[in-house]
Amino acid sequence: MKTALVLQHLAFEDLGLLGPVLTRRGYRSQVCEIGRDGLTGLDVQQPDLMIVLGGPVGAYESDRYPWLAAEKAWIQARLATGRPLLGICLGAQLIAEVAGGRVFPGHRKEIGWSPLHLTAAGCNSPLAALGDQPVLHWHGDTYLPPSEAVHLARSDAFEQQAFQLGSNVLALQFHLEVRPDHIERWLIGHAAELAATGADLEALRYGASTVGDALAPLVEAVFAAWSAGWTSG
Repeated sequence: MKTALVLQHLAFEDLGLLGPVLTRRGYRSQVCEIGRDGLTGLDVQQPDLMIVLGGPVGAYESDRYPWLAAEKAWIQARLATGRPLLGICLGAQLIAEVAGGRVFPGHRKEIGWSPLHLTAAGCNSPLAALGDQPVLHWHGDTYLPPSEAVHLARSDAFEQQAFQLGSNVLALQFHLEVRPDHIERWLIGHAAELAATGADLEALRYGASTVGDALAPLVEAVFAAWSAGWTSG
């Protein structure tokens, strides 16, 4: 059985729709919960796939969250293997920073459902299947990508929403993995941030209900297209 190492920062920001996709494709997921599981002895080189999920801290806050230094070292070690690596939100930002880019606070918070605008490269990338499908955006930080990165997508609010490094590294600023029927977990978990930003909770709920079951087959299609670049499975 193939293995997927998953670095998870929040209980409710999990694999979501990606979980069943990995299971169907023969992966056994090993989840390392940051803040609970040990920060030493993690094998990031052998797993067939590594996924770094989202979280509410800044990639540049190693002084406040010392475990970030270890996590960046794990990502650096994984990049050196040339094996598949997927980053989502914070995960994408950490990949950007480790690979030579820069992460910093954005000009505003972007929280809500809206489509991506694919670049020319994005239209010929694993993201092509998304078309104009609304996806969940939930971030305040942004990044300048590594110089060798291929820019795949932007949104109305932020220029950087996705990039690739070669065929094996995919970084997504947005939350393609979120299960729409789990949106209430996100609203509870991020209640303080939502109150501080004055976010429209009903709009977030409505967006999730509108998307419904449409995202699941798109997650499958994106993963299939991406994995076709580095494996037959």
